[in-house]
Amino acid sequence: MKVCEIFTSIQGESTFAGVPCTFIRMSGCNMRCLYCDTVYAYEEGDELTEEEILDKVREAGLATVEITGGEPLLQPAVCLLVKNLLDLGYRVLIETNGSQDIEGLDRRAVIILDIKTPGSGMSGRARLSNLFLLKPEDEVKFVMTDRNDYEWSRSFLREHSLERVCKILFSPAFGMLDPRDLATWILEDKLEVRLNLQLHKYIHGPETRAV
Repeated sequence: MKVCEIFTSIQGESTFAGVPCTFIRMSGCNMRCLYCDTVYAYEEGDELTEEEILDKVREAGLATVEITGGEPLLQPAVCLLVKNLLDLGYRVLIETNGSQDIEGLDRRAVIILDIKTPGSGMSGRARLSNLFLLKPEDEVKFVMTDRNDYEWSRSFLREHSLERVCKILFSPAFGMLDPRDLATWILEDKLEVRLNLQLHKYIHGPETRAV
């Protein structure tokens, strides 16, 4: 597998925000979101065997592992890596951009599925069949750049009754949408969603890698 980086940090997003976590960032992505903060993961990386990855995870010594990217599901071997991490007793989160089929993922893993908004420049590329595979423990994330993205996401949420399916994350794109505005809109519409900030950027700054 081609791996961009493996590091430990405080989980910055999702309902696991604040939890110590080992991150496995896979290389390669089939999208080019306008606000992407991991452009380096498009190409950078080294070929590692599964055992080399597992050795680094064991060395890190943390119970929670997130596999992210890039887009991790572009590499078929990731599904087996997820299963083997779970078999070893790790809690596994996997973040995907929503364009790839999630059916092959072990049901014990927590899936964090992005739905791309118009402001990303990549909306309309979601594999909608994935929505029928989500579990209550999974999470769907919308990253928003402005009010239009918020209204689009609200409509998508209602159209697919997603709040009845899994946990919902509404995320302001860092430096593009004021979190106070997004919080106000959520409260005004009484949405059953979680405001999702990128804590690592507030802690370490937006340009710091491997945090």
